[in-house]
Amino acid sequence: MSGIFQNILKGGSKDSASGGSQQDDSDFADFSATSQQPVASASTASAPGSTIAAPVMSVPYTKWYRVWERTSPKDFMQEAFVLPFILFIVIFHVWGTRKNRRKAKAWAQAHIPVLHNEFAVVGYRGVRRGAILKDLSSSADLVIDDNLLREKAANEFTTYATGRQNVAFVDVTIQLVKRYNPMFILGDSIAGMFFDSLTPQTEKIEVTAYSFDGKEKDLVPAPPAEKEQLGKGMNSTHDGFVFAIVNKTAMRRLREDRYDVSLTFTKDNPKLPEWVTVMSESAEITDTILTNELIKAIEDAGDLFEYLIITDQPADKPAKVEEAVSRKRSILSMRVPSSTSSTAYASSLPLFHLFIRLTDRLAASAHFRPEVLRKLRATREEEVRKLRRATEDEKAEERKLAAEKVKKEGRDRLLRGMSAEEQRKYLEKEKEREAKKEMKKYSRRA
Repeated sequence: MSGIFQNILKGGSKDSASGGSQQDDSDFADFSATSQQPVASASTASAPGSTIAAPVMSVPYTKWYRVWERTSPKDFMQEAFVLPFILFIVIFHVWGTRKNRRKAKAWAQAHIPVLHNEFAVVGYRGVRRGAILKDLSSSADLVIDDNLLREKAANEFTTYATGRQNVAFVDVTIQLVKRYNPMFILGDSIAGMFFDSLTPQTEKIEVTAYSFDGKEKDLVPAPPAEKEQLGKGMNSTHDGFVFAIVNKTAMRRLREDRYDVSLTFTKDNPKLPEWVTVMSESAEITDTILTNELIKAIEDAGDLFEYLIITDQPADKPAKVEEAVSRKRSILSMRVPSSTSSTAYASSLPLFHLFIRLTDRLAASAHFRPEVLRKLRATREEEVRKLRRATEDEKAEERKLAAEKVKKEGRDRLLRGMSAEEQRKYLEKEKEREAKKEMKKYSRRA
């Protein structure tokens, strides 16, 4: 009986299901048609030899897949402000870097031939004399590479020369404005408007020639056969002194920045132009150094000339006696012309040539009378005494602080071993002693 009832119920459900499926709503016709399509399984579609392909479902593309439909120019307002600024910085950096390189190479094209004529080796890789200039018809054809002119930074270039009598070596530094950094230029200009102490950065070339000062045998090793010839040669020693010819626009800054120049006194010389002054330790030194050729070269250089210094003292004030070491050298500082052509240095080239040969004149003529040497020696001994006095005062202060520290530790130890009443009495007696000391000080002053 149960089987009969189950058959009746199953049949009724099938009839009701078939009857319900016949009553299709017109609103859902598309969905019912789609649902009645057979879906091929993955195994059937991928089966070999099957000719029935699975139907491809179309992906509904919306505006989220089409960037041009869901964005507008308003969405890129921030980039519209940032990108031009970045582009300006990049263009300014490229322009400034190339400008500085052109200026440095212009100086090198004008002065490297002079260095090659005066020194055996020019550059950082032992480029010997004639190795570069032998096939050149003019200095404008000179190829300046990293061996001759090294770029330490986008605003600093250096070169080097050695191998000459009386001159151990020459260092050249070209300092230029940071044209590649517009923010630095703007900040430097604004700061200079509000603070007089902040002077704007200037472009200059500084050439430093270090004298052998009789130390050729120590600095330049020679074969035994050549040692006698070196000894018979010219003596490169000369007396140590400080002398400077300075453009008056740089005089104040030079005296404040350099310790060696502060040892001199300033006096105008009638032989020199009005815009130049002399800073010397003795009038005899001035008469020895100031030749007609040097005066003419300074006049020809004009505004490009900044200063010429001959010194044996450190540029920075020594803090210890060991730092007050005599090192004889000559320094020439020239301003960089605005032009990027090597012909802009035609007026200052004779001064550079004279500067390279200045050490020869010092070795031959810079030997002064005993009275002048005593004065120079007295100045240096006084500076050494000041350093020793300062060192002794510093050591005495350290000893005093150490003694006070030991005394304080002993007092604290003593107070820790006392009772409260004993501590009170001890502190009262201590105050009385301090008061008596103060009274004695006042009575002595009176």
